[in-house]
Amino acid sequence: MTETFHRALADADLGDNKAVGVILNGWPVAVCRADGAIFAVVDKCTHANALLSDGRVRRGAIMCPLHGARFDLAGGACIGGAYRPLKTFAHRLADGWIEVAVPDEKPGHEHEPVRRPG
Repeated sequence: MTETFHRALADADLGDNKAVGVILNGWPVAVCRADGAIFAVVDKCTHANALLSDGRVRRGAIMCPLHGARFDLAGGACIGGAYRPLKTFAHRLADGWIEVAVPDEKPGHEHEPVRRPG
């Protein structure tokens, strides 16, 4: 499966211990900064499909806002739980932008974006 880098957001727009949700080539991506390091993971909890970008970022992990599951941002593993790991994405900084590599093919059902009500 081939992947292409896409501009996600300006580096200056991502605060420390924050997450921002974006859609890149149909993929929901949570771009996160935890203790100064940047990460990119699928923006969909593997348990209840909540938007992880609405959750808290602390100590290298993101917490699902719906039920509190924590996922390691570096590798996607669920911390202290039995939920499936998150898909992680390669990323880079280029000319002040955070770019994320997502697959060229559209996401499958398990990774489709979550629709917000209203």
